[in-house]
Amino acid sequence: MSGTLREQLIGTWHLQSYTETAVGESQASYPLGEDARGSILYAPAGYMSAQLMRQGRKAFSGGDIYQASAEEFRYAASAYLSYCGPYHVDEQQGLLSHSVEFSLFPNWIGQVQQRVARLDGDTLHLSTYKPMLAHGREVIAHLHWKRAAPPARSV
Repeated sequence: MSGTLREQLIGTWHLQSYTETAVGESQASYPLGEDARGSILYAPAGYMSAQLMRQGRKAFSGGDIYQASAEEFRYAASAYLSYCGPYHVDEQQGLLSHSVEFSLFPNWIGQVQQRVARLDGDTLHLSTYKPMLAHGREVIAHLHWKRAAPPARSV
């Protein structure tokens, strides 16, 4: 696919891998497991949405979304990452800025999350531009996404 980075981002991408590497270290970790799942969407109007989760999250004991135990809520939130808002692309530097309007992690709301973006065919490589705090360490996150095929048409 040809065009600007912004043009090439448009669409849905499925997570292939999500790792973090602590600053000054070389060993990567998998914060949501080696088989994490997720998708990131970039709309032509300039909005994005990212959803990532650990596989095998336990269902709540009851059917009411707001009536779970504190432990159920804690685990569900610790195994899920989501945010959305407008995005902007710096074509020359290959930087992608996500302006966070909504997030499971309230501290990100109002922040700009910068990512280094690189496209390799149908694979999108994103990494944090600056280290972020995760599990008490400064880390660089590396995410690899594969362009999603159009969904099968439902009848």
